[in-house]
Amino acid sequence: MVEKFLLAFIPVFVAIDPIGLVAIFMGLGTRASSEHRKRQAFLGLFTGLLVSIGFIFLGKIIFKALGITVADFQVAGGLILLALAVRELVGFGPHDRGGTDEFGVVPLGMPLIAGPALLTALLILVDSVGLVFTLASLLVNLAIVAIALCNADRFARWMGTQGLRGVSKIIALLLAAIAISLIRRGWQTH
Repeated sequence: MVEKFLLAFIPVFVAIDPIGLVAIFMGLGTRASSEHRKRQAFLGLFTGLLVSIGFIFLGKIIFKALGITVADFQVAGGLILLALAVRELVGFGPHDRGGTDEFGVVPLGMPLIAGPALLTALLILVDSVGLVFTLASLLVNLAIVAIALCNADRFARWMGTQGLRGVSKIIALLLAAIAISLIRRGWQTH
């Protein structure tokens, strides 16, 4: 039982990247007050939760309507994840992280919390470890994100800018490995 939970928890943790989110969150809310950032964090978490749960229950129905398979989504999601991970690792391209004080729903909730990595992982995990463990790991991870975002000021001071960047790069490397794994598994399924 613990093993199944961990099999679901770890990919979801890596896909959401709570530590990297803190760095991005602080960048998005540089002009906002602490209270406003907390409201935006709540909006982002709520959006991420709704999108994720909706995707768990409707993802396969949407796939069937569009004529695509989970394997197709794995390959596509893996390619997107790989591109995002490479961009984060080597710093290519502009980092459009907002520019407004309203950043809770977009980009924080979707695509930063409930992005292609998480949605792909959730669909695969429902099949491999079951709905209960997938939902439990999602809720625990979102609770970790909530704690991290509500304590972002303290967390950023404690780790420092360089520490946040370093951990974010390690998470991006793990994300690249998950992307390759998704592509490989999707390709083998065909």
